[in-house]
Amino acid sequence: MNSQINLDETVEAYLAIRGERDRIRQEYEEQDAALKADMAHLEAALLEICNTINANSINTKRGTVIRALKERFICSDWDNFKTFIRENDAVDCLERRIHQGNFKTYMEEHEGEGLPPGVNVMREFAITIRKSSK
Repeated sequence: MNSQINLDETVEAYLAIRGERDRIRQEYEEQDAALKADMAHLEAALLEICNTINANSINTKRGTVIRALKERFICSDWDNFKTFIRENDAVDCLERRIHQGNFKTYMEEHEGEGLPPGVNVMREFAITIRKSSK
C-alpha cells in the first residue's frame, strides 16, 4: 500500500509539472506570436522601402536590410509528381526521411521479411500519463 501512495504522489507531481509546462508554453506562444506579428509589420515596411527605391540591400548604423527572393516549391498533384520522379529518376528532389506511419503499415504488411536495406529501427519504452477522469 505504501508503494501505491508513492505512485499516486509521483503521478500527481508529474501531472502538476505537465500542467505548468503547458501553461508556460501557452504564455510563451502568445508572447512569441505578438512579437512575430510586430516583426512582420516592420519587415513589410522595410520591403516597401526596398521596393520603392529598388534596392536589394540598405546599410544603416544598426544593421543591413537585405531584400532577397525566396522560393518554395509546392506540389498540387502528387500522383503526377510521383510519375515525374519515377520517369526522371529524380528521387533527390524529395526530402530524405521516412514517413513513420506509412512505413509502419508497410512493415506490418511484410511481417517476417525484415527491414529493407539501409533502414534501422530504434525502439524504446515511453511513459504516458492520463489524467484521472474524476
